[in-house]
Amino acid sequence: MKPYTVDAFTDVPLGGNPAGVALFEDALPEEAEMRRIAAEVGYSETAFLHRIAEDRFKVRYFTPVEEVALCGHATVGSFSLLLQKGLIKGGRTYIAETGAGEIRVDVSDGLVWLDMASPRELGTLSEADEAALAAMYGLSVSAFGTLRPAIVDTGLPDIMMPLGDPALLSALKPDMAAISALSERLSVTGVHAFALAEDAVHCRNFAPLYGIDEESATGTSNGALTYYLYRRSLVSPGKTNLFVQGEAMGKPSKIYSRLTENADGSVSIRVGGSAVVRE
Repeated sequence: MKPYTVDAFTDVPLGGNPAGVALFEDALPEEAEMRRIAAEVGYSETAFLHRIAEDRFKVRYFTPVEEVALCGHATVGSFSLLLQKGLIKGGRTYIAETGAGEIRVDVSDGLVWLDMASPRELGTLSEADEAALAAMYGLSVSAFGTLRPAIVDTGLPDIMMPLGDPALLSALKPDMAAISALSERLSVTGVHAFALAEDAVHCRNFAPLYGIDEESATGTSNGALTYYLYRRSLVSPGKTNLFVQGEAMGKPSKIYSRLTENADGSVSIRVGGSAVVRE
């Protein structure tokens, strides 16, 4: 079985973020086999799918070194592949059973939209950890501007690292070993650096603990960033938000999000994007 390669969060071949997608008619293989395949494929994530009902799929995600509960770009890539192969239909809603729970996936107007797990802000960093985080990127804490780093989870926990000046994004000097050690100590997947601009929110994502030095598009991280910005009155309910990521890697990606305030006082976040299946 040879996995497909799908470039997610882009409409240009070789743009966006590539994911491996492996489709199985029967049950998924043993975990050791999925780990082997993911390591051989070598992308930041490979998704393994098995259809268990007309509108329901079991999905597991593996990096080259570890399983993760949810991966936004691999989910966008997976359902784009299913659509191209005629295995699902546009204008329909599907359920992905993932390690982060049941995720609703809608396919419409050329975009795949998926629910994020219930958003949670898990806390801010201590002053010492803030200083250490800044130093890991060759910065001082003044680079954060008026915002402060925080850990947010919409499926995977990440440190949201604000930058007051968008020019700082391209000048980051990440110390991958130090970032990995901090990520392990704080029980996060990685660091999502971002800067606000008039056209979009520009981002870079680093997860060396999971074998991903930098990733060109991360759905879960931008879902978490949507919640972070909402809690600081920088995102409005019902608005479509644009996040641009991967510019420093020469693979610019466009990730969209929408936040909804629910009647019970909770909020829901969806992330969307397009994808290109490589032939």
